[in-house]
Amino acid sequence: MAGEWRRASIGELCDAGFIELQTGPFGSQLHAYDYVDEGIPVVPTEAIRERRIEHSVLPKITEVKAKELGRHRLQSGDILFARRGVRATGHVGCVRKAETGFICGTGAIRLRVIRSSAVDPDFLSHLLADPASVEWFKFHAIGATMPNLNEGIIRSFPLCIPPLPEQRAIAHILGTLDDKIELNRRMSETLEAMARALFKSWFVDFDPVRAKAEGRATGLPRGTEALFPGRLVESEVGEVPEGWGTGTLANLSTLNPEAWTKDTRPDEINYVDLSKTKWGRIEAVTAYRAHDAPSRAQRVLRPGDTVVGTVRPGNGSYAYITDEGLTGSTGFAVLRPKRPEYAEFVYLAATAPDNVDTLANLADGGAYPAVRPEVVAATPTVCMDDRILQTFARLSKPLLGRIAQNERESRTLAALRDTLLPKLISGELRVRAAEALLEENA
Repeated sequence: MAGEWRRASIGELCDAGFIELQTGPFGSQLHAYDYVDEGIPVVPTEAIRERRIEHSVLPKITEVKAKELGRHRLQSGDILFARRGVRATGHVGCVRKAETGFICGTGAIRLRVIRSSAVDPDFLSHLLADPASVEWFKFHAIGATMPNLNEGIIRSFPLCIPPLPEQRAIAHILGTLDDKIELNRRMSETLEAMARALFKSWFVDFDPVRAKAEGRATGLPRGTEALFPGRLVESEVGEVPEGWGTGTLANLSTLNPEAWTKDTRPDEINYVDLSKTKWGRIEAVTAYRAHDAPSRAQRVLRPGDTVVGTVRPGNGSYAYITDEGLTGSTGFAVLRPKRPEYAEFVYLAATAPDNVDTLANLADGGAYPAVRPEVVAATPTVCMDDRILQTFARLSKPLLGRIAQNERESRTLAALRDTLLPKLISGELRVRAAEALLEENA
């Protein structure tokens, strides 16, 4: 350890006036009935992950209510601790400029750097996000069934602080990797939005059919336009294009087609867990020796499969599989397309926002509400000529393929970041050596 580094605790930094801690509002200050469809976002426990705030799970409150909770307004640079939950406890999220003015939720504790002349908030956020730090918080959390953090536990966290220039240099190196990961994430969101918009236009709103019925231009190439009928007709589920039918995803895919047994299980399991699968992203794949793998590691996954989490389906634990050699949790319903050209349609239909909401409403059970895999396969859908599905696959496959490429690159970058992180924040690896490693991996 370099001699100029000094040891301290979060509490000592608070007492010296460098940082401050504040627990989110009490439950009596913020109730479920305060949430509205449009308004000021509130950051709950489940939105805090991987040094960022997950916007897809943010409830909202009115501006009037937000003013009542003014002391809990967030600023750019704030660090949020998830303070409760078996999986969430100890994880941190960083508040960025776009999230300025959001409200800290009841399940979070806010850390704010008051004097950045002594502590760099980006460096501190990386240090606190180190898996070793997260494990420290989990270990010291109170409660076996539902672990909880409090300000006292956070104050006792020990850390080593380098001089400010080195803090900033370390934060810059790690931030460069995070920026590339974030750019990939935003690009993937745009690509998925394009695929979903096309799916909705063709198979939910039936825009080409309506345009032809009304004598308007469809905007499609002549050959593609000819695949769509020219009018809508009534069916048991409402209007559908003439000549189309209705069915379920079971007509287009096979449910849970393969599972490992003790005899067939490979020596190494590349495991995909529900907790690491969020809103179309597989955040991590964990390698296990066969005898060390979780008992739930049974579902055989193939490229083109769609996986949908059946436990708490509203959490969005779904993904489109593009890599070989993966094994999924039994908490997934696996939908394998019966023909290759069905793959993109099955994924987008199974994971459409309305269907995720429907599955969440159908889930039952106490602490872990769930649906049976058969319920996922029973998702209603329209049925049409395979030529339309072939055309849709030709247009949507490159979009999902680029998303998969982005995800693979991001996992590589995250692995490099996670390798550098503990070495940099402990002083084992100096900044110049880390910069050289980045150049080698550029």
